[in-house]
Amino acid sequence: MDDITESVNGQLISTDSGFDTQEFFVNMGPQHPSTHGVCRLLLTMDGEVVKACQPHIGYLHRAIEKISENRTYAQIIPLTDRFEYLMSMACNWVFCLGVEKIAQVEIPERAEHIRVIMVELNRIASHLVWLATFALDLGAITPFLYCLREREYIMDLFESTCGQRLLYNYIRVGGVSRDLPVGFEKKCREFLDYFTPLIDDYEDLLTNNPIFLSRTKNIGILPRELAINYGVSGPVLRGSGLKWDLRKDDTYGFYDKFDFDIPTGTVGDTWDRYIVRIREMREAVKIVRQALDGLPEGEFRAKIRPSFKPAVGECYTRIESARGEMGAYIISDGTAKPTRVKLRGSSYNHIMVLPEIVDGLKIADLVAIFASFDAIMPEVDR
Repeated sequence: MDDITESVNGQLISTDSGFDTQEFFVNMGPQHPSTHGVCRLLLTMDGEVVKACQPHIGYLHRAIEKISENRTYAQIIPLTDRFEYLMSMACNWVFCLGVEKIAQVEIPERAEHIRVIMVELNRIASHLVWLATFALDLGAITPFLYCLREREYIMDLFESTCGQRLLYNYIRVGGVSRDLPVGFEKKCREFLDYFTPLIDDYEDLLTNNPIFLSRTKNIGILPRELAINYGVSGPVLRGSGLKWDLRKDDTYGFYDKFDFDIPTGTVGDTWDRYIVRIREMREAVKIVRQALDGLPEGEFRAKIRPSFKPAVGECYTRIESARGEMGAYIISDGTAKPTRVKLRGSSYNHIMVLPEIVDGLKIADLVAIFASFDAIMPEVDR
């Protein structure tokens, strides 16, 4: 029991409080909101203070990699859509890049430009979903309504191109499944003109909002060295101050032909991770404009036989998705089906670094930190 010293009529006396402090356990998740799916955080609490955090990633195993061993390369592409459903265009691309590297397939320039346009639009759409749910987790409803409103325009562009709004199956080995529809370029430019000033609206609502600052500034600081040691990538890593982006540092497609900046943070806190994604949406708009301006005429897909069989070999390819490094390791034995497919997502690394930075914070802070990592649980299911 704790003894508490009190002052009564100017004299100090000792009283028996009758209370002991004792650590206890709290299960945070799995639920929406807060843990965004099947993730469960086992928290050791001292009152409202988090003393330790143990992530349990649940079980959401769809066996995509094993099923791929019994499918042709073309049949695998729809499976990759499910790998990270908010960035399905990138999932298609990273797998096709690996197959093309093994088979030494030359991609038409028009197809390369279309891929960049689609993936950068998908990046904006993914960041909009993140910003909507991030703000909602912190109690702000208006950004949620705004962001989903803007995302609908991108979904309409995708639907007109490939017929789907979430799982696209659009990027194929050798290019894309079909050319851009008539009027796509005009509608895409109209969206970019409409969307650019709205990013300022998001910032007016959040960036310097006193309540938002109190929930994000100096909360969940992730030092750069710790981020590197845990294999953290993407906006979370750049929020910690490391200017590393695969589009520039291990370039692929036609990204080396475009002019764009890599936003970084300074402190590595929740606010830095927020502002990096806000600025990335601005940069994505710049990239899409340049890709549209330089879009050449010509074929949208290399001519590949239906019985396509790449050479014997193996490779690992990686691209910069909205969450960080997305990779595909493929082994080919020269037949129409791969011997092995291994996919790499970034969300697992982000969740695993969480226990290192939450000690001494409150549960409300943990909600903000987890949301700022933008973890997608199906990406962790392997």
